[in-house]
Amino acid sequence: MFLSLITFVPLLGMAAILCIPKEKKEVIKTVAAAATLLPMILSVFVYFGLEGAPTGAGGMAYVERYSWIPMFNIQYYLGIDGLSAPILFLSCILFFFAVFSSWNIDRGTKGYFALLLLLEVGTNGCFVALDFFLFYVFWELMLLPMYFLIGIWGGPRKEYAAIKFFLFTLAGSVLMLVALIGIYNSASTAGTPTFDLIALRDMAKQGTLGVSWSILGMAGPTWVFWFLFIGFAVKVPIVPLHTWLPDAHVEAPTPISVILAGILLKLGGYGMLRINFPLCYGMMQHDSTMWALGIIGTVSILYGAFVAMAQTDFKKLVAYSSVSHMGFVLLGFAAMNSTGMTGAAAQMFNHGTSSAMMFLIVGVIYDRAHHRNLNDFGGLASQMPYYAGLATVGAFAALGLPGLAGFMSEVLVLLGAFDSTIQGFWVLPALSVIGVILTAGYMLWAVQRVFLGPLKEKYKGFADISVREAFCQAPFAFLCVLFGVAPFLLFDVFRPGVDGLLAFLK
Repeated sequence: MFLSLITFVPLLGMAAILCIPKEKKEVIKTVAAAATLLPMILSVFVYFGLEGAPTGAGGMAYVERYSWIPMFNIQYYLGIDGLSAPILFLSCILFFFAVFSSWNIDRGTKGYFALLLLLEVGTNGCFVALDFFLFYVFWELMLLPMYFLIGIWGGPRKEYAAIKFFLFTLAGSVLMLVALIGIYNSASTAGTPTFDLIALRDMAKQGTLGVSWSILGMAGPTWVFWFLFIGFAVKVPIVPLHTWLPDAHVEAPTPISVILAGILLKLGGYGMLRINFPLCYGMMQHDSTMWALGIIGTVSILYGAFVAMAQTDFKKLVAYSSVSHMGFVLLGFAAMNSTGMTGAAAQMFNHGTSSAMMFLIVGVIYDRAHHRNLNDFGGLASQMPYYAGLATVGAFAALGLPGLAGFMSEVLVLLGAFDSTIQGFWVLPALSVIGVILTAGYMLWAVQRVFLGPLKEKYKGFADISVREAFCQAPFAFLCVLFGVAPFLLFDVFRPGVDGLLAFLK
């Protein structure tokens, strides 16, 4: 029942909030905090108890399985392994602290926190669903609350950003739905109509999940692979499917930017590991597929870093840095070895902590200055020393400073890519190293423009970071340091899931 509680306790919290009069804002916020606290506590038990938990088919732990729609063999099928446990843990942490960073939301409080809890239901559900149809339901469930959270509580261009986010994500979802139907029909033709992801991947490896049709001379399995890939890549996001991300980040309220960068982007990478690669087993045997993934990842790393350097809006800089950092995830996948893929999986987690912290950092200064223009700041370290200290930890974690979490995951990705058995593949990590240098450049430049130099007169009345703001940021700073000095705490959980996937794909 652990996974069901982690998934649906926020739904109970949402139902409770809808019954509370809208005038009782403090009660609404307290209920939201309680509804995210229990899943966070349970996710900690699940994370640290994974190794000793009994496992079922496919090495899945904490399995819950019931028939849901028997006519189509659709099941309520939940379970986790080393691939999903850390990301689920990250999701629950982010939503809990997002509630506290939303504490100053006073307009439409009831609707805001109800939608935030509904978003957590969809997000957590994706990480535990082992039925493809159930996964798709949770995937689509996330779309609506995020649309309204940006479109109602966002900035001046919130409607534009919300619609753009909706259309991009919906387009990817439609391609995923086409692939889902194609896979189900193929399983039915083979005599086993099912949405069970474990059964489907076994059928794919055995060659019984054949897709016999072709379009424009391209075989069905190839279409299915790229449909799924694009559906997940929109969420990552990769270049050129990234254009919705900067708009959504800039216009979204700070807590929603935290959720968006910290966990929703990880759904794309997780979907590739859990669904895209195993169910399209045949495509993963071609070096051309790995080259395509590696090139896309490298382009995203370099493009995101170059564009981030040109930004004067603090939030846009962090948004484009996410495009660059998530490119490392794709490059690690393309390496197709334990080192690269473990680094990619860890990069998803580490970027979740550092990017969440960076957006919270931006939110603190925006609440005081009411702008994010990097060229208009300066000298804030003398006025806000505690804020400057936390911000420096976040910036250094984002640029991959040794001793902080992002360093180890990026190093593993690059080592794995250099160690790839694909001839000539070393060119891609060699180019990607440029992205590491550029990241250090724009992050240090941002720190310099905001915190160093003489303090401007108009900022002399700014209060240092409050207890609530520090409470939201300090845990992420702690995780950045913890998984930097003791990365085995993360790698040891990810590696069995990664090695299991690689053994399946070889």
